Amino acid sequence: MEHAASDVRDLCRRALAGGLLEEAELGALLSTRGETAEVVFTAAREARARRFGDAVFLYGFVYFSTYCRNECAFCFYRAGNDESPRYRKSLDEVVAICRGLAASGIVLLDLTMGEDPFIHDDPGYGGLLELVTAVCDGSGLPVMVSPGVVPDEVLAGLRASGVDWYALYQETHTPELYARLRTGQPFAARVAARRAARRAGLLVEDGMLTGIGDTAADRARAIAAMRAAAWEQVRVMTFVPQAGTPLADVQTSGDEAELLTIATMRLAMPHALIPASLDVDGIRGLERRLNAGANVVTSIVPPALGLAGVSQAELDIDEGQRTVAVVLPHLARLGLRPGTVAEYRAWLAAAHLRSEVPA
Repeated sequence: MEHAASDVRDLCRRALAGGLLEEAELGALLSTRGETAEVVFTAAREARARRFGDAVFLYGFVYFSTYCRNECAFCFYRAGNDESPRYRKSLDEVVAICRGLAASGIVLLDLTMGEDPFIHDDPGYGGLLELVTAVCDGSGLPVMVSPGVVPDEVLAGLRASGVDWYALYQETHTPELYARLRTGQPFAARVAARRAARRAGLLVEDGMLTGIGDTAADRARAIAAMRAAAWEQVRVMTFVPQAGTPLADVQTSGDEAELLTIATMRLAMPHALIPASLDVDGIRGLERRLNAGANVVTSIVPPALGLAGVSQAELDIDEGQRTVAVVLPHLARLGLRPGTVAEYRAWLAAAHLRSEVPA
C-alpha cells in the first residue's frame, strides 16, 4: 500500500532521531514508490553520512569452492546442477589471489564456498582452518568466511585462526518462504549457527533475497529480526534466475525492492555495514545501491583467475569491471571515498567490543 509522503517523512525523521520503527512502519518505508521513495533514499544517505562520513569499505571476494551438497532452489551451484562451473582452488592459489586483492586496495577478504562435501566431511574441518589461517597470515587483512552451517567448535577455530566475520544468510525470515528456498535445511539451524558465531567472538553478517515471492511484510520481518539480533553487517540482493534450477523461469521486476530494502535497513540499523553488491547488476548498478545508503562495495573479483560470482557467475569479471580501479571513479562521482584499512580495523575493534555484550 502506498503511503502519503508526509507520513513517510515523519517515519524518516523519527528514524534519524534514533526512534525504533515498528515492523509495520518498516513495511511502510518498503512500500514507497516514485518521489516518496526518494524521501527514504535521501534519509538513508543522511543516516550513513552521520555514522560513516564519506567512507565506503571495499571487499575482495574469493569463491574458492563452488561444490555444494545442498539443493537450494535459487542457487546456480545447487547439488546436481550440471550447468554450473565446478572448481576448488588450492590453498596456494587462494593465498596468492588474496595477496593480489590486498595489494589492490581492499580492506577485507571474503572467503566464500558452497557446503562442499570435501570440506564438510573433513573431521574437524582441518582443511578449512588451514586455509583461513594461511590467508589471515599471508594477506595481513581482516577476513570474512562463508562456509555454510558448521559445528560450534569450528566457529571457535575460525576465530582462533584470525577470522573476524562469519557470514550466513537466512535469505528470508518467513519460515514458509524459507522452506521453499532452502530445501531440506532447517530454518532454526541457520539461526542457531549465527548465534553460536557471536558466542565464539565472530562478527556476523545475515542477508536476504528479494524477488523470490517475498512481500514488503516479509522484508520488514527480516529487517526487524536482523535488528533484534544486532548483527554487524546485513545485506539484501535481488534474485537472479539461474539455469538448471527450479526457479529458472521466474520473471523478475528490477531492483526497486532491493534499493528500498537497503535504505530501510540503513534507517533501522544506522551502525551496520550494508553492502552494495557487484554480483547482481555489476558496475552499472553500483551507484544506485550507494545512493540507497550502502556503505560497503562487495564482490570485487580479480579477472583472469577462473573465479566465479554467486548471483552472476561471470558478470563483469573477466572484463576487469569488478576491480578497485573501476569502482573508485563511481565513489568519487558520488562524493564518497574508499575507507582505509586503519579506519576499517578501528570499526572492527569497536564492533567486537559491542558484540561482547549479550544480545
